[in-house]
Amino acid sequence: MTNVLKRLGQEGRQLFLETAKVYWTLLKVMVPALIIVKLLDMMGGTKILAQLLSPFMQLLGLPDTIGLVWAATLLTNMYTGMLVFFNLPLEQPLTIAQATVLGCLMLLAHSLPIEGAVAKTVGVNWRATLTIRIGGALLLGTLVNLSYRYFDILQEPSVMLWRPEGTLDTSFSGWALNQIQTLLWIFPIILSLLGILRLLRLLGIERLIHFLLFPVLRVLGIGKAAANVTVIGTVLGLTFGAGLLIREAKSGHISQRDIFLTLGFLGVCHSVIEDTMLVMLMGADLSGVLWARLIFSVVFIGCIARLSFVRRKSTEIPAELVNQG
Repeated sequence: MTNVLKRLGQEGRQLFLETAKVYWTLLKVMVPALIIVKLLDMMGGTKILAQLLSPFMQLLGLPDTIGLVWAATLLTNMYTGMLVFFNLPLEQPLTIAQATVLGCLMLLAHSLPIEGAVAKTVGVNWRATLTIRIGGALLLGTLVNLSYRYFDILQEPSVMLWRPEGTLDTSFSGWALNQIQTLLWIFPIILSLLGILRLLRLLGIERLIHFLLFPVLRVLGIGKAAANVTVIGTVLGLTFGAGLLIREAKSGHISQRDIFLTLGFLGVCHSVIEDTMLVMLMGADLSGVLWARLIFSVVFIGCIARLSFVRRKSTEIPAELVNQG
């Protein structure tokens, strides 16, 4: 019994230290990015970006003012974009089709400064992140918009299922408190995820997950070693998926090609439960923000996986992770 408790204690300490290393790596990336984004927003960066996005809104069948919603989402997060949307004075409500197109844009491309910096930490450069996220969002938005128009469906006014009371707290103190709370929550979540992964490996369930996901991973061009990360990132979010990728890359269990493709897939298809429910509150339809998004993500990343420059990617651990280790 004593040996068992000693063993459990050692495992617990090792798990805590492992989590602390991953958490510290994420903090070093996320905190500076959050501060830079806040400063840009205070200097009018969101409004400038909204003006640049205005022509794209017209091509997607959306009002010009919707560019402000996507701009806020790109620079900050889904919640901020939603609050901007709810407080945006529109001459007439969006149709369900328009709300769905907006939802697709927000789902595929949001929190780019933070999530892009996290992706850079595991070896995916900014150009690739922005191309996949923004390019994928515009492509999916275009396909969904054309499909709804061609079949003349979901053209009735959308109904918001929820509207927040009050206005967005834009004060620096309110923003700082919100960011601190978010950053603090990341540690126990990563600790829980790493603990669950150890348990799954011990029980042999990990191999079952790999077996069940093999057909999808094969289409995506991703190796079995990235199966757990792909599942967790898809369900919970890119930050947590990248956090686990850091651990896997340091251990040498996953190639640079798999890191690139996994982060690419998670970039366009992560947090499918929470984020999907959020945009549905805005009046979006499930056909576009979930089913079309899932199919698009698999086909989109599957095509990228077959490009020559991706096939040639090195299997070495990214230099950033070697230096952090």
